[in-house]
Amino acid sequence: MAQSEINGMSILDQIETVEARPPTEGKTAGAAPGWIAFAATSGAVSVIVGAFAAHGLDAETQAKEIGWLHTGSQYESLHALAMLAVVALAGAGRLGGRMASVAQWLFMVGSILFAAALYGLAFHFPRWLGAVAPLGGSAFILGWISLAAAAFTRPKP
Repeated sequence: MAQSEINGMSILDQIETVEARPPTEGKTAGAAPGWIAFAATSGAVSVIVGAFAAHGLDAETQAKEIGWLHTGSQYESLHALAMLAVVALAGAGRLGGRMASVAQWLFMVGSILFAAALYGLAFHFPRWLGAVAPLGGSAFILGWISLAAAAFTRPKP
């Protein structure tokens, strides 16, 4: 078998097969514009917060605040990319629609709760907000588990 063939099909034939496949008609693929917009907004917020942490705070007197903003920004940007990946994979029929939707919602809830809790701490909002961060972290973990389940519950080709 030539290197340009996989499973007896040429690479071009495989690309045409993927392009001809209709997108999954699940909630995640159908709601793609909303998820893409949320992920893009979340990514923008994470960059703004990260830039503020790097350039708007004094490293000597506000190290704790910088750490909270940096951590929140990292997790928010990572999960914005994860949401975009779920949209792409669900749209290509690589994920089960229901579990992909669950993963999306958990990533969104995690982004809001985890990042907002850390941002709130950094901006001296009430300290009880810190107790919300583990709920967001748990949502992230459950989102990744749901994404794994979505990979195994995808529709059969």
